[in-house]
Amino acid sequence: MVHNSSSRPRLSPSSYEEDIQQVLAPRLAYFAAVARHEHVTRAAHELAVPQSTLSRAMVRLEEDLGVALFARKGRTVSLTPAGRTFLTTVERALSEVERAADSVRADADPATGKVAFGFLHTMGSETVPGLIRAFRADHPRVRFQLVQNYGEAMIERLRAGDLDLCLTSPVPDAPDLVARRLDEQRLRLVVPDDHRLATRKRVRLAEAADEAFVTLEPGYGLRRITDDLCAEAGFKPRVAFEGEEAETLRGLVAAGLGVALLPPPAVARPGVRELTVTAPRAVREIGVAWLDGHPDTPPVAAFKRFLLSRRGHLLPE
Repeated sequence: MVHNSSSRPRLSPSSYEEDIQQVLAPRLAYFAAVARHEHVTRAAHELAVPQSTLSRAMVRLEEDLGVALFARKGRTVSLTPAGRTFLTTVERALSEVERAADSVRADADPATGKVAFGFLHTMGSETVPGLIRAFRADHPRVRFQLVQNYGEAMIERLRAGDLDLCLTSPVPDAPDLVARRLDEQRLRLVVPDDHRLATRKRVRLAEAADEAFVTLEPGYGLRRITDDLCAEAGFKPRVAFEGEEAETLRGLVAAGLGVALLPPPAVARPGVRELTVTAPRAVREIGVAWLDGHPDTPPVAAFKRFLLSRRGHLLPE
C-alpha cells in the first residue's frame, strides 16, 4: 500500500461535526479490519471489497487525519503509536454502533419488540392495565415503556420521538398528528358528603356556580374541559386549588375545600358524593394519537390496531 503525499485538505479541529462524520465514519470499519489482520489482502477478503479500494481508503483516512496510522512493508502493515491510540477509540465506537443496531432491531421485533405508550394519569389505575393485559393475550412478549403525563406534555414527547402512541383527552387536532376518537367518559360533579347538594343524584352544573372549585392546573386537558363546561353553563369557575392529579383533587373535595368535575374513580372514595351532571352534557372524549407519516414497527402497528378495535369499548364498565 503506497502512501503518497496529497494536496487534499486535512481535517482541522474546527471542522464541522457533520464533515468529520462524513469523512471518517465510512472508513472506520475498514481501518479496524486492516489493523486486526495487519494485512491488506486478508482484510479486503474479510470485508468483501477490492484490495485497491481498501488501500485507497486507508491512504485517504491518513491524509484526512494528517497522521500516519500504519507502518508499511508490502501488503503487511503494523500500527504506529498513533494508529494504536486511534484503534482503541474506533473499536469502542464500532461496538457502540453494533449495540445500537441490536437494540433497534430488538425493539422492532414483531414478537418481542417495544411500544412506547403514553397515557393520562386518570387512565393508569384501570384502563391501561386492562388494555395491556388484553393485548398481551395475543402478544405475550411485547414490551411496553409506559409514560403517564398530562395531554400537552405527551403530545410534546410524541413530537420529540419519545412516544409511539398516546392515549389522551381532548382528542388533539393538529396537522402533524393523526388522532382517532376511541370513547367518551362521563364527568361527575364531586362534592363533599356534607355538601348542600350531596343528597342529590343529578344536578345542573349551573347550580354549582357559586362554589369554590378544585381543578387541575392550566395546560391539563381536564382543566380546559372544566373551564369550557362552566362557560357553557353560564359562569367562570372560582378556582380555590389547582393540582396535578385527579385523586388529589378528590381528597381536597373530601376535606371540604371545594367541588370538582372529575371522571369516575377506580375505587369509591369516602367523604365525597359523585353527582351526574344533566346540563350541559359533561363528557370528555378519549382518543389515541400518533405522528403523521411516522413509520410503525410491527409491535407498534399491532398495538395501534388493537386500540382502534376497542373503539366504543375502551373504558372499563
